Amino acid sequence: MARTAPFSRFEWMIAWRYLRARRAEGGVSVMTWISLLGITLAVFALIATLAVRSGFRTEFVDTILGSNAHVTVYQSAEVTERGQLDRSIHDYEAMAERLRAVEGVTRAAPLIKGQVMANLRQRNAGVEVFGISLEDLKTIPRVARSETAQGDIDRFSDGVAIGSGVAREIGASLGDRIKLISPNGVKTAFGTSPRVKSYEVVYIFTAGRYDIDRTRVYLPFAEAQSYFNAEGRANEIEVMVEDPEGVDILALDLIRAAGERALVWTWRDSSGGFLRALEIEDNVMFIILSILVLIAAMNIVSGLIMLVKNKGKDIGILRTMGLTEGSVLRVFFICGAFTGVIGTALGVILGCLFAIYIDQVFSFVNYIAGGGVWDPAVRGIYQLPAELRLEDVLKAISLSLGLSFVVTIFPARRAARMNPVEALRYE
Repeated sequence: MARTAPFSRFEWMIAWRYLRARRAEGGVSVMTWISLLGITLAVFALIATLAVRSGFRTEFVDTILGSNAHVTVYQSAEVTERGQLDRSIHDYEAMAERLRAVEGVTRAAPLIKGQVMANLRQRNAGVEVFGISLEDLKTIPRVARSETAQGDIDRFSDGVAIGSGVAREIGASLGDRIKLISPNGVKTAFGTSPRVKSYEVVYIFTAGRYDIDRTRVYLPFAEAQSYFNAEGRANEIEVMVEDPEGVDILALDLIRAAGERALVWTWRDSSGGFLRALEIEDNVMFIILSILVLIAAMNIVSGLIMLVKNKGKDIGILRTMGLTEGSVLRVFFICGAFTGVIGTALGVILGCLFAIYIDQVFSFVNYIAGGGVWDPAVRGIYQLPAELRLEDVLKAISLSLGLSFVVTIFPARRAARMNPVEALRYE
């Protein structure tokens, strides 16, 4: 007997007739639609989750790298003549020059840091002051190139730059003079008098991280030295590198360049715990959604089993006409695989559209819920991010098609092994 080539035209024709058959004709169109809808929603959920996960990590890392040092270099404490611990860097200019000479370093900027209270009229807010030069401030992407920035950064030497959250908290706007109040002021016979000084707000930035915009104030470096009684000293040196993801490789070179008392603290050290938590959550979510895809694929099995049961007579007739077990298996495999392929394609389209138009979707959800769905004070960023990656889409497609094809094999084999005599005995 001549054998036909696998997946011949007549096999596709038979499978298509079975798929579009009405229930009265022994078809299972309702189960087919349920299977199709299940696969579509599962793939959509998987792609949407992967896109939001990638977008959240990218946004989080971007705000870290765009408004914070990639590496912070500071010194271990030493005991002064008065018996106090001192971490200040006295030769900060020479140390910064040595750090700039390290291959892969793009900037090394001395900093003065301190926590004070900002006051305007009757409103107060705790802030963290960063003393930095104008040239170094311009190299901080999320601050110098803030899309919603107000004012002129070139006037930084005449006043202070504050985050939009600080401005909102104390009601400050451009041209206002805010007071910075430090409890570590001048020592008098009656105790320590707080240091109070006013500065004009010349620049308001939005870095994209709520915790940064809500607490950060930039002050000219020389003025910060005077304000904090740190003349001739710096607290630390902020280092930027070409490849932030590979910053750990440069750590040893930076320590050697900075000196024997130097210590380094990378952005991975400060945010590594959060990033590791994100990775664990990503893996768990992928496993959970993979199970969801598997459950949706199992609907294909239910539909095929019902189809095989309803088409028992047809299978018997086809077998007696000479159709091989392989042909029967491929017919029912096509029925199940077709549902998986179409469902996966629809899920990919919906998932990609969700990632592309996530701002509009989120605005609609926020409108329906009456606002307040996303609290930046809790989540750190101002909106729900999404980043569509080809590898995530391919991962979802591979998982869905793989499961759909695998679960289809078992009912298809059952149909192929059906005895034609038993199938026709009671017909």
